[in-house]
Amino acid sequence: MLTAITRGVSPALSHCELSFIERIPIDMDKARDQHSAYEKALAALGAKIISLPAEAELPDSMFVEDPAIVLDELAVVFPLGTETRRREAASLAKAIAPFRKIEYVALPGTVEGGDILRVGKKLYVGLTARTNEDGIGQLKKIVAPYGYEVIAARVTGCLHLKSAVTYLGDNTLLANRGWFDTNAFAGYEWIDVEPNEPHAGNALAINGSVLFPASFPKTRARIEAKGFKVIGLDIGELQKAESGLTCSSLVFEAR
Repeated sequence: MLTAITRGVSPALSHCELSFIERIPIDMDKARDQHSAYEKALAALGAKIISLPAEAELPDSMFVEDPAIVLDELAVVFPLGTETRRREAASLAKAIAPFRKIEYVALPGTVEGGDILRVGKKLYVGLTARTNEDGIGQLKKIVAPYGYEVIAARVTGCLHLKSAVTYLGDNTLLANRGWFDTNAFAGYEWIDVEPNEPHAGNALAINGSVLFPASFPKTRARIEAKGFKVIGLDIGELQKAESGLTCSSLVFEAR
């Protein structure tokens, strides 16, 4: 069964880590409502929601994609690139454990799930301030016995690889190609974000639909013009915390 692990919005979200945007006030009531609408959208698309309680002392803990990746055969839990976030992994690992065996990347290697774009058996991993070469090397060794290929791509213009590029299905990538090294991505069709919507490269494809931020209408039109079904979501308050649509859930098939 399709399953999505999420976590409630931390009351400390306004103290989240920021790297590429300026800090502005977050309306916490709206942020919680937007996160709830996100969970409902996932459920409407067929996912069973496992909603973990909010972590009051961990501002970024809503972003459950970062501490782990869940593959078909196993899950891998990471030491995050930001030291203050590393406590997020333990409770997430407990939630994943009933569904997958778990392997771990160890320090000094660091990896964040927002830097991993999975397309079938290929894992494109962003080399960023949050994910280093040691972490990528460890991940490669962990997943190689299961037939996965790990391909590194340097990211320069944004927080994570998936801040710049996501997979929509049908061999198609949505991307801001100015923010990362595209040389590793040969053979794909591209949908480029609108130039005045540079943060529009993050979308969540699930069960034949594409969840997409309502704040990027011109890029949405480009996606729809290629035949994809798009469901718009208002995540304006969450975007103030450098959020995209992939980072607030871990989506996988439960066994």
